Amino acid sequence: MASHVIDLIMLQNNFGTEKMRKVWDDTARITAQLQAEAALAKAEADLGIIPKEAAQAIVSAAKAEYFDVEKVAKEAAASKHSLMATIHTLQTLAGEAGEYVHYGATTQDIVDTGAMLQLKQAYGYILEDVSEVIRVLAEMAEKYKSLPMVGRTHAVHALPITFGYKLAVWLDEFGRHRERLEALKDRVFTGSMSGAVGTYASFGPRGIEVEKKTMEYLGLNAPNICWQSARDRFAEYASVLASISATLGKIGNEFYNLMRTEIGEIEEQFTKGKIGSSTMPHKRNPAAFEGLASLTPAVLQSVGLIYQSAHMEHERDAMSWRLEWIALPEINIYTSYQLTSLIGILQGITVNKERMYENLNSQHGLLLSEKVMFEVGEKLGKQTAHHLVYEASMKSYEEHRSFADVLMEQPEIAARFDRTEVESWLVPETYTGLAEEKVEEVILALKKKGYL
Repeated sequence: MASHVIDLIMLQNNFGTEKMRKVWDDTARITAQLQAEAALAKAEADLGIIPKEAAQAIVSAAKAEYFDVEKVAKEAAASKHSLMATIHTLQTLAGEAGEYVHYGATTQDIVDTGAMLQLKQAYGYILEDVSEVIRVLAEMAEKYKSLPMVGRTHAVHALPITFGYKLAVWLDEFGRHRERLEALKDRVFTGSMSGAVGTYASFGPRGIEVEKKTMEYLGLNAPNICWQSARDRFAEYASVLASISATLGKIGNEFYNLMRTEIGEIEEQFTKGKIGSSTMPHKRNPAAFEGLASLTPAVLQSVGLIYQSAHMEHERDAMSWRLEWIALPEINIYTSYQLTSLIGILQGITVNKERMYENLNSQHGLLLSEKVMFEVGEKLGKQTAHHLVYEASMKSYEEHRSFADVLMEQPEIAARFDRTEVESWLVPETYTGLAEEKVEEVILALKKKGYL
């Protein structure tokens, strides 16, 4: 029976996607390791290290469908070794050629190279979903680039922005995430086939060629030197996914707050039959937003495990190594779910324009205090204007009065400006600065990079 949220039938689809779970399941792990064994055999045959017939037999036998996972697992548990049962099964299936299985390799060569194959597949899904997030965010940012809403700093009203502008900030961030993903490819997706301590001793003088040819068969890069004790490749990949997850969690939390009853500017998609509470029938909870935000701490904790795995003893050890087996699947599965979740959220979200307008005007003009200050400052000087507008702002706030009324009670202001002019300063739509232009600039930049 499953015991982890990734595998529990009742919960797994709230924590991961089926396609990403399959990248990290038992069959995928064995498949990747067998691919590494088969590629090694082919490379060694090409170089005359083992007979070609033996390599052909090994390649034919190295298929996951021939392996009874439960049987292999039982043998692995008895031997206390993560790979020997797989090697033994492959050896048996290959018949006489089994003597050449795993020839010259060490366990970590196969397990690390297999993990890289899995990671490369996972990377493809992550890149695909990041690209889709960029597309959907760009579409929404363009659609709402002129829709004014309250901009908030320190959790309170600050100045008007547009909803498209808010989305474009995230869009620009995802553009950088895609750049990071593309930049890591050549460094990260590198295999290993160098023997027990990385010196190629077991392969003889052609060890470097063995490694290079093996990686060519697998579509991985060959390293400059053995990386069994250098885990920075996994750390770099995990760090980029941590950044992506951090953005996703931030967006989930922002939407969660904007859906608060008191704000009500957006709402996640509500479908017939969806239940918010087992006891309060009226509830329409931000379940998707909460789910999106909730997984970022889990990703960050798993990334911490990856960094702890960098602490390798001497040329290698299994204490640090095993942390990657825990963390890499979790990081990819959780982040994949977050990306897929955000795509669905954006495609079904309700944008409450009326509520945005209500909130813009809820402080009776105070949101435009900066605009007033600069207008008054044209005649009285900026610092003097700041003092006057500050006094008027505090009075308006504390007495719950119209900002325009209080401003016109200031003799210095009333003597120089009429009521109509003052009221014209307090229209939120007129003070969104270059928000629309910045949305267009972000979209154009992404188009130039070929992301849109």
